[in-house]
Amino acid sequence: MVNDTLAEAEARMKGAVRALAEDLMTIRTGRASPALVERLMIDYYGTPTPLMQLATISAPEPRLLTIRPFDPGSLKTIERTIQASDLGLTPGNDGKLIRLVIPPLTEERRHELVKIVHSRAEDARVAVRNVRRDVHNDLREFEREKAISEDDLHRGETELQKLTDRYVEELNKVAERKESEVLEV
Repeated sequence: MVNDTLAEAEARMKGAVRALAEDLMTIRTGRASPALVERLMIDYYGTPTPLMQLATISAPEPRLLTIRPFDPGSLKTIERTIQASDLGLTPGNDGKLIRLVIPPLTEERRHELVKIVHSRAEDARVAVRNVRRDVHNDLREFEREKAISEDDLHRGETELQKLTDRYVEELNKVAERKESEVLEV
């Protein structure tokens, strides 16, 4: 019972690490990456749809993204959404293709982005600690119901703390990698 609970906790903690890594992909660095815009939600005929489902996104050059919509009628909507987003990019449209030129980041903007990285990493650490709290409460409940012994409870708590420490460290590494990527000139 303890092992099942710990396995569930590990799966949820892995999910937090994966979610942080995906979230940090959307933070702009000096080079063009399709991940920067692929999750942008476009209002496609009244339905919010991720951009990656509406268009082909590619990075033909280090500082250029091209977006080729499958439906040419959605070109204007995609363009407006990109302008309204917090990416700070101005799309260029030739009637069939949207070009996004990625300007070099200023030092000030890099530091703002690092703060965003730290904030999102802290949110992920909180998520991992919430998993630990939930599982810890479950283990205590099992012990109160006499489903596990006191020794099992202590062993489970120790293993749970080791898991938490490992995943918090993993989150820190993901955040550090992104921070160095953002600060790279």
